Amino acid sequence: MVTSMSKRLNNLPLPILLVDDEPQILKGFTVMLKSMGVKQVIPVEDSRKVMKLLAEHDAAAAVLDLSMPYLSGIELLTEINNLYPHVPVIIMTAVNEIETAVECMKAGAFDYLVKPIERSRFEATIRRAIEFFTLRSEAASLKQRLLLGQVENEEAFSSIITIDRKMRAIFQYVEVIAVTQQPVLIIGETGVGKELFAKAVHDISGRKGRFVAVNVAGLDDTMFSDTLFGHKKGAYTGAEEARDGLISQAAGGTLFLDEIGDTNESSQVKLLRLLQEQKYYPLGSDVPKQSDVRIVVATNQDLQKLIAEGRFRKDLYYRLRAHQINIPPLRERRADIPLLLNSFLVQAAVSMKKKKPTPPPELVTLMSTYNFPGNIREMQSMVFDAVARHKGGVLSMDSFKDIIGRERSSIKAAAALAKEETPAYGGEDFPTLKESENSLIKRALELAGGNQGIAASLLGLTRQALNKRLNRRKQEEG
Repeated sequence: MVTSMSKRLNNLPLPILLVDDEPQILKGFTVMLKSMGVKQVIPVEDSRKVMKLLAEHDAAAAVLDLSMPYLSGIELLTEINNLYPHVPVIIMTAVNEIETAVECMKAGAFDYLVKPIERSRFEATIRRAIEFFTLRSEAASLKQRLLLGQVENEEAFSSIITIDRKMRAIFQYVEVIAVTQQPVLIIGETGVGKELFAKAVHDISGRKGRFVAVNVAGLDDTMFSDTLFGHKKGAYTGAEEARDGLISQAAGGTLFLDEIGDTNESSQVKLLRLLQEQKYYPLGSDVPKQSDVRIVVATNQDLQKLIAEGRFRKDLYYRLRAHQINIPPLRERRADIPLLLNSFLVQAAVSMKKKKPTPPPELVTLMSTYNFPGNIREMQSMVFDAVARHKGGVLSMDSFKDIIGRERSSIKAAAALAKEETPAYGGEDFPTLKESENSLIKRALELAGGNQGIAASLLGLTRQALNKRLNRRKQEEG
């Protein structure tokens, strides 16, 4: 059975070191490791050679016999821990050496195995050691990149326009996790660009197969199974030809499942089985097929809330969130607005075969006062709409004001419909009408960067009406 751990063992960049003075034991464990999928094994009979080998090769794990001529296992453990603390060390011991083995654990050994060693126990310990080594390596790599602020694969993120620090930190995280084979869960509001991040994970992963994306929202269980797994000829009425599913199309690559929070329980069970066993059944077939895809999923929903409501499986959630990417909404990275505006103006002009219009300076300020509930996708649509209406000269702000005004009105109407109450005030702290007006005007001007036209639109006033209020306030203060 091909599992994600088997793939990890196959792709292990460093060897496993086996140290024992008995050749037959070395041979047996080497064969066992090879059968698990470990390609690089270094057997060592002479314990004096171990430290030199580690200096030349490094290792993903070391398995040491406790009692050996020259250097004992506990002596080697001490040296390895001092010079190579990232290497998990497993001690092999006889039954009458248990107390010494426990001392080894206290001295930093990862685990100990009692001879004669059962195959299942040996394999389970090796897998845990590799998991430990991999996670520690990923954490160290992420820490290094965060400290240095490095992004090595700029091209993979070229479609994501940002100068935001949080976004750059996410790029660094993506680079670290992309090379693993584990699932990735991407969380973010509608329109933040979740599929772009999924594609970046694929591009950096080095997987040779295709990147295949599908939105699974609204698919019933049969459609979900047919879409992912395919079907045999005659599997159901109308299935006149056999069809490969998306798992087959994405073989050796990445399958991106968007809106995973909208799947029903039956589909969730099938996805969980796929992740656990790396095999699936096409509709109408009782012969399993092996899967070789990296699963990346995305949702704009709160999966923890869905779990509490019994609408999403907890075991599937923990399988999917081996790595988790949280993408911030546009309102939390307003510094990106000028860059996005320019990019969308170029895209719109090219697609409509127009000259790129010049935006007024106030447009960025206006956009910065808006929360963009639809995020980047909403902003893109807004810009394309304005360019479509554009006839010449400086780009008009009218369409932007109309859209933003309508959105704000709908939010206010929804709030009124929900009977949202205004904050309660006590008798002494209840603000006067003039105080409330002054406070609102001050806040609007702050959001608008001092631009009275934009501040007026935020307040629902004409510029002239706002100007009158400001002049009146000056007279009262003077």
